[in-house]
Amino acid sequence: MKYILAFEGIIVGIIAGSLAIIYRLAMAYSEITLEYILAFGSTHIWAMAAWFGVLTLMGLVVGFLLKWEPMISGSGIPQVEGELQGCFKASWHRVIIGKLVGGIICMFGGLSLGREGPSVQLGAMGGKGFSRIFKRINIEERYLITCGASAGLAAAFNAPLAGTIFALEEIHKNFSATILFSAMTASITADFVSKYVFGLSPVFHFTVTGFIPLKDYWLVILLGVLLGFAGVFYNTVLLKSQVIYGKFRGLKPEFRPVVPFILAGVLGFTLPQVLGGGNTMIQLLGSGKLVLSGMLVLLAVKFIFSMVSFGSGAPGGIFFPLLVLGAYIGGIYGTAASAYLGIDPVLINNFVIIAMAGYFTAIVRAPITSIVLITEMTGSFDHLLALSVVAIAAELTAGMLNGKPIYDCLLNRILANRNDEPVIDSIDKILISTKVRQNAMIHNQSIADIDWPDSCLLVSIIRQGKEIIPKGNTVIYAHDTIVALTDEKDTIMINEVLREMCEEHEYEFDLKLSQSRL
Repeated sequence: MKYILAFEGIIVGIIAGSLAIIYRLAMAYSEITLEYILAFGSTHIWAMAAWFGVLTLMGLVVGFLLKWEPMISGSGIPQVEGELQGCFKASWHRVIIGKLVGGIICMFGGLSLGREGPSVQLGAMGGKGFSRIFKRINIEERYLITCGASAGLAAAFNAPLAGTIFALEEIHKNFSATILFSAMTASITADFVSKYVFGLSPVFHFTVTGFIPLKDYWLVILLGVLLGFAGVFYNTVLLKSQVIYGKFRGLKPEFRPVVPFILAGVLGFTLPQVLGGGNTMIQLLGSGKLVLSGMLVLLAVKFIFSMVSFGSGAPGGIFFPLLVLGAYIGGIYGTAASAYLGIDPVLINNFVIIAMAGYFTAIVRAPITSIVLITEMTGSFDHLLALSVVAIAAELTAGMLNGKPIYDCLLNRILANRNDEPVIDSIDKILISTKVRQNAMIHNQSIADIDWPDSCLLVSIIRQGKEIIPKGNTVIYAHDTIVALTDEKDTIMINEVLREMCEEHEYEFDLKLSQSRL
């Protein structure tokens, strides 16, 4: 099973990587075309008026796509998590079409949305499509969806390790050798495909000539605490933005995307740096030419524009915009520390880099992913200690403030707004079979004495080719195959728990061997 999934992970990685490449290329050409349109419109009033008409039309088209396929709304990551949890079953081909078309239109219009969420959802649906075409079983399909999500993020950011960790830490919410290996093969494959097209350079380019002295690490800890507060505030406002849209009764959901498109038009002719995911803002920050007041203005406008864009339900992610916001918080913090605390100005970019990790941690509540992601995106391990410290401080602060992971909150909101029940419930059952290894936890124990997981019923034991109906006093031995019945929505969790109970434990084996020698 492990090696079959690894081979399928390679195929899914190619599919997910190809979808992410299409999305990234379309975004790049959209940004270039948008710059030309804005430059032309700023000198021709009629072109400016015509552009606002086009923006309104694009908003209506996106609204129509959202009505046609609601699962393409927003980031797409909560929808993937819901799919794995059995909350709904998306139509993979409709999601791929709708997300590609809708996301590209949003990027062409300049909305403050990122490419990572759509890439994750596109990759996940690519994995599901592969599973459906080749008629894989349910549990294998869920593994392939996870592989596709991992590959999508890897291709979006040239970050294969971060894609793997994110799939396990945030989407799959479980670490296992099987899914780790298959997700890694998918991520590395997608990363190879992506780098073949976009090159080997990291996503962010910051000039760093020094390192934060250990005596000044109190500033790193303080920054992590501030980012913890800022992350909780971000989540609160983001969720409120969706509520505010809902309060306008006359503004139907399919018309809501028009609002950020019109705002994008206004900002395009007044402050174009805040348009799109934030590449221009990152380049400005990395150049070192921005003063403190300029960073504050760009941070405030980008924050508000991001809330308006995502709150409308338009298809697009929050990853990249929130990393840009985190970078600017770090830039402001580093500039202030340099001006008032005597910190060497060459260290400002260090604070920019580590702030992205802290802000991401506080919002998504995935510290391991944040550390690995920023390390890969900057192409340097030199900041690993500072990244770890700021991520831990931000995680602890957000936890003490009772901040919830943003994608869990968004998934809960989607479920709360649904009029129907999840498509998978306790009526749908699935059988799981696992072989008991030598020295397993349940070896030589009676069924009544074993602490079985909830939502799991042992229905059969296969021993030497014969089936045994289990009873309370039935003893399980090595080489038995146990067959359990569980809810379909709990398949992944139960399978992992049973596998842990049935696999060989080396520590116990070594202990018994040592005792026998004595």
